[in-house]
Amino acid sequence: MTPKEVLAYVNEQGVQMIDFRFSDFPGLWHHLSIPVTEFDESTFEDGVGFDGSSLRGWLPINASDMLVIPDPESFMLDPFAKSPTLNLICNVVDPVTKEKYPRDPRYIAQKAEDYLRFTGIGDTAFFGPEPEFFIFDDVRFDFGANFGFYDIDSNEGIWNSGRNDIQNLGYRPRHKEGYFPVPPTDSQNDLRTDMVLAMQRVGIQVECQHHEVATAGQAEIDIRFAPLASMGDQLMWFKYIIKNVAWKNGKTATFMPKPIFGDNGSGMHTHLSIWKDNEPLFAGDRYAGLSDMAMNALGGIMKHAAALCAITNPTTNSYKRLVPGYEAPVNLAYSSRNRSAALRIPMFSSSPKAKRIEIRFPDPSCNGYMAFSAMLMAALDGIENKIDPGEPLDKDIYSLSPEELKGVPSTPASLEEALDALEKDHEFLLKGDVFTEDVLEAWMEYKRVHEADEVRLRPHPYEFMLYYDI
Repeated sequence: MTPKEVLAYVNEQGVQMIDFRFSDFPGLWHHLSIPVTEFDESTFEDGVGFDGSSLRGWLPINASDMLVIPDPESFMLDPFAKSPTLNLICNVVDPVTKEKYPRDPRYIAQKAEDYLRFTGIGDTAFFGPEPEFFIFDDVRFDFGANFGFYDIDSNEGIWNSGRNDIQNLGYRPRHKEGYFPVPPTDSQNDLRTDMVLAMQRVGIQVECQHHEVATAGQAEIDIRFAPLASMGDQLMWFKYIIKNVAWKNGKTATFMPKPIFGDNGSGMHTHLSIWKDNEPLFAGDRYAGLSDMAMNALGGIMKHAAALCAITNPTTNSYKRLVPGYEAPVNLAYSSRNRSAALRIPMFSSSPKAKRIEIRFPDPSCNGYMAFSAMLMAALDGIENKIDPGEPLDKDIYSLSPEELKGVPSTPASLEEALDALEKDHEFLLKGDVFTEDVLEAWMEYKRVHEADEVRLRPHPYEFMLYYDI
């Protein structure tokens, strides 16, 4: 689409407001709106100004002026706005030099795609994430110098308190038994369908929706694979739609990986394949029908997995999920079919076009633009350096003895460990200037100072259970 074509669409649809969207460093959408009377072709060149110092992890206040430049290919009518509103996803640029801002996550994704083409290895990296999330009826949380609490309630939870004055009629998924029940046990089927229909209205191709393993409204909606930067855009729409449909139905949705103790957390299994000239490159005659290139991609991801976790699992809460016993893929091994491995080769289809690798340790708290880019860069490093992934592990990893597991590496146990790994191992991310030293330093500093340290410094409520009478 050209700017002229977007303006014609605006007139045809009777659009009244233009909304400009862009992602901050941690991965939340921000926006500003202008009336349609202020919108013309020059907007696509001149952009709209904003204060970059007010966003997390971005510019200092003495150099804070920034511009958002709308991408005409990204236009879409907002399915929730009261007045007809056109949403445009933007790139962030410097107002003086008009150069793209290196800390803009969308620009990182675009550079990752450019680097793939530069290598000659392929021209398209397809990503297919499977984000899981929870839908609750009520959530309360606060923390002060002398108190700290969270309180979740769900009409679907077996621990439902009835606080919402809704009858408890007994159909509730038990812990770890929420996979695929039919209504009335699955009480949120219609709600997820509303989410799917809203996604389709903004051009997202949905493959399926279902209840997930955990109790209390854990859900999954799978969307069809797409090129890296496009999937980054779609994931932003995905989260926006889920939160808004839940909100409009008097519920609340969260992509926090582990909000409930003692039950499964939410992951984001991510499928990756590389193509060139419309031909898949991951199909071959090696293990599970993979090519040499795909095996090397596995090797690169396994080699850099600990560092990747700092970007693909970027919250302190991520490591409440990455523990043994709740189907979380903490052991860094690969296998076909075996879902206890951190990397899996799906075997649903024998078609070469369906051949891909599934990276199972990421979670949906990540910034999709950055996470997909980092996974691609690790895979490319494996391909360029012909990294051998070793032998597959086709046993049930959770049933192995400590002796058998001794040689199997695992994901980091905390955000601090993941950040330490990224600090030591990030050269593969700097290739092609995809991630810069400034971006990675800012990311690590932000995560350490504003998240890891803040959690580490505060007493945990369970510490009172353990130690108050010591």
